[in-house]
Amino acid sequence: MFEQLLLFFISLTANTFSSLAGGGAGLIQLPALLMLGLPFSIALATHKVASVALGLGACVRYFKEDLLQRRLALLMLFSGLPSVVLGGLLIVRIPDHIATVSLGILTIGLGIYSALNPNLGNSNQPKNMHTKGMILGAFGLSFIGFINGSLTSGTGLFATMFLVRWFGLDYKHAVAYTLVIVGVFWNGTGAIAVGLLSNIQWNWMIALLLGSFLGGYIGSHLAIVKGNKLIKICYEVITISIGLTLVLR
Repeated sequence: MFEQLLLFFISLTANTFSSLAGGGAGLIQLPALLMLGLPFSIALATHKVASVALGLGACVRYFKEDLLQRRLALLMLFSGLPSVVLGGLLIVRIPDHIATVSLGILTIGLGIYSALNPNLGNSNQPKNMHTKGMILGAFGLSFIGFINGSLTSGTGLFATMFLVRWFGLDYKHAVAYTLVIVGVFWNGTGAIAVGLLSNIQWNWMIALLLGSFLGGYIGSHLAIVKGNKLIKICYEVITISIGLTLVLR
């Protein structure tokens, strides 16, 4: 019972932060699964299955706001999904210690990058929506999809930042795309790909799914109603701290 409660609160915390910041559940939830003793490939598969519930929880809230445009949503789907599968096929062949250190370094980098950009995505000024811009954007999203399938850490944050930098979306719109497309479709595809090649810790799944769904809804609601400046600061501290812990471990 204590283990299940611990998993639920880890999942709830990770996914609330993730739905506020536009990604990053893996920065808390995946390292926590590793620290609880799971091998990287099993922890990754378990996290990916649970993270689909984050997207579903966010969908319940964001669909009320009508923030998604079909053209950009389809671009994210078709450019990202093949790379997610490719990344998932690769990661199960990488030794645990290499994957863990890579995850830690990537986590630290994301925290520092976020800290250096305090005003990221404050205004919605769409750009690069022409054919050339969409094609180049597809390459960027494809690379992020590969990271989603492999290291998984911070994929949502990368996607959110890319949508803000390249397509000029404000933070609220970018987060909506990330949580719906990445959270449901990319993570769902990655869960299937990795799950077929690795084991899943099924006896932990109910607690993780419940925490992910509630965290996705709560965080999305807070992001829409109040914003996330304070959460962003807390999130940067957590990402850097977890990254350092993984590297030292």
